[in-house]
This record gives sequence, structure tokens and C-alpha cells, in this order.
Amino acid sequence: MAEKRDYYEALGINRSASDDEIKKAFRKLAKQYHPDVNPGDKSAETRFKEINEAYEILSDSEKKGRYDAYGHAGVDPNFAASGGGFGGFSGFGDFSDILGTILGGGRSAASSANSPRRGGRVTASVTISFEEAAFGCEKDIEISRVEECETCSGSGAKPGTSAEKCTECGGSGVVTQARRTAFGVMQSTAECPKCGGRGKIIRTPCEKCRGAGRVRRRRSVTVKIPAGIDSGQAINMHGQGDAGINGGGGGDLYVGVSVRRHEIFEREGTSVLLEMPISFTKAALGGEAEVPTLDGKVKYTIPEGTQTGTTFRLRGKGIPSLRGGGRGDQLVTVKLQTPTHLTKEQKELLRQLEGTATEEREHGKRKKKK
Repeated sequence: MAEKRDYYEALGINRSASDDEIKKAFRKLAKQYHPDVNPGDKSAETRFKEINEAYEILSDSEKKGRYDAYGHAGVDPNFAASGGGFGGFSGFGDFSDILGTILGGGRSAASSANSPRRGGRVTASVTISFEEAAFGCEKDIEISRVEECETCSGSGAKPGTSAEKCTECGGSGVVTQARRTAFGVMQSTAECPKCGGRGKIIRTPCEKCRGAGRVRRRRSVTVKIPAGIDSGQAINMHGQGDAGINGGGGGDLYVGVSVRRHEIFEREGTSVLLEMPISFTKAALGGEAEVPTLDGKVKYTIPEGTQTGTTFRLRGKGIPSLRGGGRGDQLVTVKLQTPTHLTKEQKELLRQLEGTATEEREHGKRKKKK
């Protein structure tokens, strides 16, 4: 399943946008992508649904506060009852949990309302050169992640004030409900309607984070690229993702790597592949040639009579292995360069050479018959 798009990005607005700016952006986009204006256009229909979903969250101050604090998980109906927030599903502890979940909520909501939760994962990408992938490097990349609000130190309350414990739930974030069933009176837990499951009431919210206690910022992060990495692989930077909740640890930052194509080299595992043109004379008579490698040019002796398509190996001139164990090899395939724009004298010499070669072949055949 594709990852949901950021709601602010979906509406094309900044996170500091006012309620009027949010409404104005929604109306403009809704008019542009409305199904009546784009009949039969599936992409427009999908975009229209995305716009509506984003506006539904950002136009509601309570939902917007949760989204700013926790991302998409904060407005997921299953978020409070999942028991893990960003960390995953906690499971059932006993039979009362199962009944509570069936009847609406589950004790896991109470146990996780104020418990530490790890921050969400942040993904990014970086493009590097062929040489940087081979030998490793460091790259500075820009990422967007949720961090603790520096103004209120994550409390969500305006400096000089503090949050109050919710009197409805006693700070647990959930309330107990009793229902009469065929089995008797059953109790279940549900999110506290007064505090929205936070366990506290903020009378005077922080102006910077609007009571969320967390804000989204752009940061520059230095990524260490290991030698031998290839396109499609990723680097996991532990704790560099979104900030945790209630003292929980930071999430991870996953950086996908893309390697640019090289002008002359190709890669196959830890091997470097090269097609090298050589002259007709060099192939026929042999001699020393300069071969490009990742370490610079090296000299290699071409054997006499080398045919086009011949491959020779330069050991230890390939890509380092990510698992250790040294470098791979470079495989050089010879491609014969046919001479062009020959003079009359050169053409005559080639005809003489061809004639001599033909006579030698015929002589060899006659000897075999005898």
C-alpha cells in the first residue's frame, strides 16, 4: 500500500497556514479536481478524495493538533486502541481485554495513553556517483521530521503556564463505560471525550506548536555512505526520524540510495565491467595498453593475435564488498577498432596482408590432407 501523502502538501500550504488559508486552498483545489468538472478522470477523482481527507483533518482543531503531533497515526481511528502508537500492536493481556475490545476500546488504550512511544519513520533519498558508491562518502541531505517544540519544551502549553490534568479521566486519557448485556454488566474503556485521549487539558496553548508539543522542521543530516553500496539499497539511521512521544525514543531515518550511471564502467555485483576499444595493429601484434580503472589508468600487455570479444581480468580493481573480504575484479572486454579513412598505400598493404594470410591458410590445409 502506498504511503499517505502529507496533508499540508496535499493542499499546497505551509504548516503555519491559518484556518482561512486552509479553507481557501481547499476550495480552490476542490473546484479544480471535482468529479463533475473531470468526468471519467480517475486520477482527478483520487486527487479530490485526497483533498477532502486533508481538509477534514486540518479544518478540525483537535484533529489538526493530533496530526501535527503524531502524523497520520494520530488521526487513525485505531491509533488510541492499538497499544503501540508508532511501535505496533501490543496484543491482549487477558479475557477482560478481549471483552473490552469487543465492546469498544480495550484496556490497551488506558495503558498507552501516556506511555512512551517511539517516533515515526522518516524516509529520504540520495543520489551518488559510481565512484562514491564504490569507495564510500558522506552526503548532507535535507529532511523533514517532527521534533519537540523548543518554545514549550514539548508540553504544548504556553511558556509560563502548564497543562492541567483532565478531571474527566483523571489523566489516563480514557474513561470507563458500563453496558448491560446478556452476560450482565460489562465494562469497557474508550477515549476520553473531554481531552481527546491526551489525559490533560491545555488552557493556554503554545503559539508555536498550537498545543501539540511537537513541530515539523527541515534539518540537514549527514549520511555516511558505506563503500560498496548499490542502487536500490538503503541506509538506516537509528533515532534520526520523528521525535518520540512521552519520552519515547526517536524513530529511524531510512535513506534510499540511487547511483548515477558511469560513462564507461558498468557494475555486476562487485565486478566492474569495461568495453575497451583497441586498434587492429595492437590486436594483431600485441603490445602495452593503458586501461582505465576506478583507481586510475593501469598498464596491461595485450597478447599477440587478440580477438575482438576477448575478456581479461584485473584482480582487485572492482567494487569493495559490503560484507568485507576485499574488492572484486575488473573485467575488460576487447573490442576491435576497424580503421577508417585509409590511404591508397594503407589499403594496398592490407590487401597484401590478406593475400599472405590466405596463402598461409591454404598451405595449412594442404599439409593436413597429406
